[in-house]
Amino acid sequence: MNSTLELRNGIQLPRLGLGVFRTPSGEVTQRAVLGALEAGYRHIDTASIYGNENDVGEAIGRSAIPRSEIFVTTKLWNADQGFDSAMRAFDASLKRLGLSYVDLYLIHWPVAGLRRESWRALERLYEEKRARAIGVSNFMVPHLEELTGVARGMPAVNQIEVSPFLQQRAVRAWCAKHGVIVEAYSPLTKGVRLSHPVVCEIARSTGRSPAQVMLRWGLQHDLVVLPKSTRPARIHENAAIFDFELDSASMARLDGLEEGLATGWDPRGQP
Repeated sequence: MNSTLELRNGIQLPRLGLGVFRTPSGEVTQRAVLGALEAGYRHIDTASIYGNENDVGEAIGRSAIPRSEIFVTTKLWNADQGFDSAMRAFDASLKRLGLSYVDLYLIHWPVAGLRRESWRALERLYEEKRARAIGVSNFMVPHLEELTGVARGMPAVNQIEVSPFLQQRAVRAWCAKHGVIVEAYSPLTKGVRLSHPVVCEIARSTGRSPAQVMLRWGLQHDLVVLPKSTRPARIHENAAIFDFELDSASMARLDGLEEGLATGWDPRGQP
């Protein structure tokens, strides 16, 4: 649970995080975040479009864990892109969270015509130390190459959908070459491939659940994994992935499951 990856500025990024996409606002989100923190999670991933930043902040405030030990990510939504609007949106997110800074701020989507100015705003926020690190989400190789051609620095993180069924190999290779850490959202395919025969067979042979097998696959590919759940048992199960390892044969079988399955937003082909 203490496993981290080091960002280019030396900040430690926990390799397991709780995602709160489509987690209902109010007590449901607060209970999930509090439960995850009590279970040992130290990384919470939200976004302005999720509508639950205030609940994430409330849970962090109610927790006995020091703020400095919790890694908080939020994101800039499409309607707020552009320099001035991004600065205002960040202020609004920070207010909803009730925090004085975030650990990671991401551009949520590569909006054509606005992403460069949005990145310039993120660079300002980083310089002001209100965001300890900055990055992007849903950026494919052309978007990354365009951005880094004008940016003063590389994104620390690119958060994209990754699972054995959507491996994003070209994007991951580009990020590895340039020192950009890849975070995997929907690493469990929103449940639609948890019953796949290969996943289930490996789960049986290792004495683990299908979800644990898929998350462990991500860890062994040097990803940060961001599973989502509001159920305490699932939150604990998803965390129990650091005390075993998949052998090379199992990894090869999982690597062979690629089918281009996007279970949510698909930025491939976005201009």
